[in-house]
Amino acid sequence: MSLLEVAVERPRRWEVPFGDKMREEDVDQLLELPPFCEMDPAAFPAVLPLRGILRNDTRINYYPSGGIVVREGEYGNSAFLVLRGSVQVVLSGLDAALLGRAEQHKKGLFSSLLSMWRNPRLPEVREEIHASRELVRDNRNEVEDLSETRIFLQDVPRLLGEARTATLKPGEVFGELAALTRSPRTATVVSQGEAWLLEIRWQGLRDMMKRTEVLRHHIESLYRENSLRVHLRETPLLALLSSESLEAVATATEFETYGNFDWQAKIDDTRRMRPESVLTEPLIAEEGSASDGILLVRSGFARLSERYGDGHRTVAYLGKGQVFGLSESVRSSSAAERVRLSHSLRALGYVDVLRIPQAALEAHVFPHFSREALAKVAAKHAVACTREHCHSREEPLGGQQARLETPLLEFLVERRLVNGQQAMVIDLDRCTRCDDCVRACAATHDNNPRFVRSGVRQGPFMIAHACMHCADPVCMIGCPTGAIHRDSATGIVRINDLTCIGCSTCANSCPYDNIRMVEVRDPSGAILIDQLTQQPIHKATKCDLCADQQGGPACQRACPHDALVRMDLGNLGQLSDWVHR
Repeated sequence: MSLLEVAVERPRRWEVPFGDKMREEDVDQLLELPPFCEMDPAAFPAVLPLRGILRNDTRINYYPSGGIVVREGEYGNSAFLVLRGSVQVVLSGLDAALLGRAEQHKKGLFSSLLSMWRNPRLPEVREEIHASRELVRDNRNEVEDLSETRIFLQDVPRLLGEARTATLKPGEVFGELAALTRSPRTATVVSQGEAWLLEIRWQGLRDMMKRTEVLRHHIESLYRENSLRVHLRETPLLALLSSESLEAVATATEFETYGNFDWQAKIDDTRRMRPESVLTEPLIAEEGSASDGILLVRSGFARLSERYGDGHRTVAYLGKGQVFGLSESVRSSSAAERVRLSHSLRALGYVDVLRIPQAALEAHVFPHFSREALAKVAAKHAVACTREHCHSREEPLGGQQARLETPLLEFLVERRLVNGQQAMVIDLDRCTRCDDCVRACAATHDNNPRFVRSGVRQGPFMIAHACMHCADPVCMIGCPTGAIHRDSATGIVRINDLTCIGCSTCANSCPYDNIRMVEVRDPSGAILIDQLTQQPIHKATKCDLCADQQGGPACQRACPHDALVRMDLGNLGQLSDWVHR
């Protein structure tokens, strides 16, 4: 063995259990409760047994009356099963201040100028590092269990009186979709009296759903009972249905899932995009097959494509809340035979859909509309949908032709760049490489720019290596301390410097290479060394979108040639306007 090589033990899945206070007798009791008692332990491999998942990927939490379990709009990595007591799901009506959220502050003009004048001479200077907050135990970055600070609401009945609420009782599950898809919590959940909940971290939830259908069926049955009607009612086509008709549609609705939760692991920025690569994506609906209802995207992204020569080309992508197959379904209702689908739909990563069969639509939905109204719905939907999310080659939108060249659209979808809500796009035909953007970023962030002016390219456009504040921020997966998080007020993905332990999990998880690990210094310029490992302390850094600055991103403001913009790459209408400006 070379002197430059050191043999180390490979980290294991359960190196740090989710709840180190879980006992074997706790696991025994869980295995007697549904849905766990209905699971077959033989369906799990020896290296990942059901008992091991419950022992290491769950924990039992106690909440006093009025205890806040989850907050609307925040991101979480776990789901909850009610063991004892009950919880109240608050769909609307609570003041954000009651939930413990801090008020957001921006620097004034004088403060911004003062911070630039006082910038340290060396990069990444930290005024203080609180030793009590340093969580590194050894060079494998094991994390100590921190006692979580909880907030509870006093006088709960009065506070919830004006809010829309629903009650969940023992055996019911909530939070699973937000945990598995990294999407925001859709409601605030508060304990109703004392409550004991089983919290399941997303890795264990994923493995149980992968190995057995019991948990999936349990969750789907609860969703059908508690939330499906709300989801259907929010769909414009179904919004005005009577309660009886909506109930009939809900009964007929089918649940389907496609793809993989860990989609980011399959992205390879070095590969060339090939026309046949679309065929590797899970097929949801195939072009040319007979229409048999509509699909509602419940979560995730899906590619809308059409045959082109010997391959396929992307026409659009659909996201949460959007509909597939409506035009064909409407036309089929008045035709002698079923209309054929004009496009294929494939999963980009993980997609959760609701399928409403044609028979249910014809019996309970279409009769509520006149023939003329249905014809307008079909015509409107035929161009692939809204200006915000879809690419239309057939109809001007907003008075202008919203058009993107097919190679650019393929580029965005293939590399999952449509995930970026605040991507840095640079027009290389206008960019003079003056680096004013880089200097402005450095001046705003401790003399160290938070992005790299390089990245993947398509034609004259480059997507720079700057945090895109994604719709699905996979960088949050596995952060042991929660240091990287979504700001609930602004949607910006931020890093809490005090609780970042430098484990590199977020940097390794980011599929776009937009997070970097840096050595930090004290005000004298000395590199900070961890007292246990005697190694330099690293922190994760990335673009924070200049959240505390009055004028927004300094990089965009500094560009003298209008060559740089921060934008939502999922808003293809906005991107089209910028490309053709």
